[in-house]
Amino acid sequence: MSVRYDYREDDRVFPYPRELLLRLYHTMLKIRMFEEKIIEVYPVQDMRCPVHLYIGQEAVAAGVCVNLNKEDYIFSTHRNHGHCIAKGSDFRLMMAEFYGKKTGYCKGKGGSMHMVDPENGILGTSAIVGGGIPIAVGTALASTLMRDGRVSVAFFGDGASEEGTFFESLNFAVLKRLPVVFVCENNFYATNSPISQRQPDPDIVKRVEGYGMPCVQVDGNNVLSVYEEAKKAVERARAGRGPSFIECRTYRWRGHVGPEEDFEKGCRPKEELDEWMKRCPLKNFEDFIVNNRCITREGIEKMKEELAVELDDAIAYGRSAPEPREEEVFDDVYCEE
Repeated sequence: MSVRYDYREDDRVFPYPRELLLRLYHTMLKIRMFEEKIIEVYPVQDMRCPVHLYIGQEAVAAGVCVNLNKEDYIFSTHRNHGHCIAKGSDFRLMMAEFYGKKTGYCKGKGGSMHMVDPENGILGTSAIVGGGIPIAVGTALASTLMRDGRVSVAFFGDGASEEGTFFESLNFAVLKRLPVVFVCENNFYATNSPISQRQPDPDIVKRVEGYGMPCVQVDGNNVLSVYEEAKKAVERARAGRGPSFIECRTYRWRGHVGPEEDFEKGCRPKEELDEWMKRCPLKNFEDFIVNNRCITREGIEKMKEELAVELDDAIAYGRSAPEPREEEVFDDVYCEE
């Protein structure tokens, strides 16, 4: 952040540095406003790729990624916008990709679900449920062999915890003491199927305990709780002491895909959504930093105004960027004959 937002002279809210608290809030706000901008423009239908929105889960991406270095790796899912933004991806290049433009991260060929940003350690996001988990283990193995000090993080949902590759990856990571952190965003639904109808015990962490790695269940709507556990897990991985597992219990506000609210289609009870919205990770943390005099309400508004300008610029950039040419369809597709 380039501007000091009118916060107090005292430099800490015990035990956290003020700059850390503001960075966490700024990241969460960036994610929320990015997603809200997509909701605003999507009905125009010039953004044609499917979008899986992250609203309600911002504390997980912010709390984990603040502990990572730029060169550390993350692997994400179809619901990847929050992770990419928290790791440092550019609004303009993301929007250009969503609009299918040549200047996007994947030259308009990947869309929302398949983001790649190697400069920020994002080697790929995948719509295959659980697909990023073994790849994160692979980069962690490479980091061990190359001794480059990098940590890999796999973000995935509760549905991926039911895939065979999840258990195979955990086993191999523990066996080889790999520098990987498994972050399960348990929002209790795989598409529209509630976890209570899929598993006899909804606590995913209990299925991981037998693998012999540190595993913990946290309130995924409390960014400081996520930050604390992620900090320990990343430090452990970087020190060569092996993997960790974090189950973040959270909730997505919008439908599985698209800007709509799927309770309107009977997929979830409205009362359940209302209860989780009262636990809004962004609003609750905003109140915390204001009440602890880290920033004023005026400072919050200034932050929002600056981000709104950035997002309007990103939309304009995405819409006006050049289209890929037809003859480029096979560029960057590799085949050995």
